[in-house]
Amino acid sequence: MRPDSGWDLSVDNRNGQLALAVEIKRKTNVSPEWTIKLRRNIFAHRTFPKAPYFLMVFPDKFYLWSNAEAYQDQSEPTYIIDASPILQPYFERAGVAADQISGASLELIITSWLGEIIHSDQLPENIDASQQWLIESGLYAALIGGKLEHEAAA
Repeated sequence: MRPDSGWDLSVDNRNGQLALAVEIKRKTNVSPEWTIKLRRNIFAHRTFPKAPYFLMVFPDKFYLWSNAEAYQDQSEPTYIIDASPILQPYFERAGVAADQISGASLELIITSWLGEIIHSDQLPENIDASQQWLIESGLYAALIGGKLEHEAAA
């Protein structure tokens, strides 16, 4: 088992190497500029294991940095994704609105969503259009067959 990475969630690829680091925040309506500053502050104050993909999750948007851009201080996200089509079914099943979700519930939802990808038997061409960015970025291939890691509460 890998030592605590400090990320809210992380996914190791099928070879046991860190593939995705995930930071989850409850805030909504954040700008790309705000996320860039937050990401820079996160990296400035702690040392984290590096992953080829870094995903910052908010109830309404996902911001994904991939490969070389993942650890450059001021880089813009590689992808900015509308999270509504992905997360709305989970919010409906949980009976909550995106702007009312607790941090712990949002983390559980993201855990479920990532778990579905990791254990997916869908061919990439059958993935919903709202999640094509997973294929385009290479993240889908990196996650399939991997292992999700939850960070222990301090």
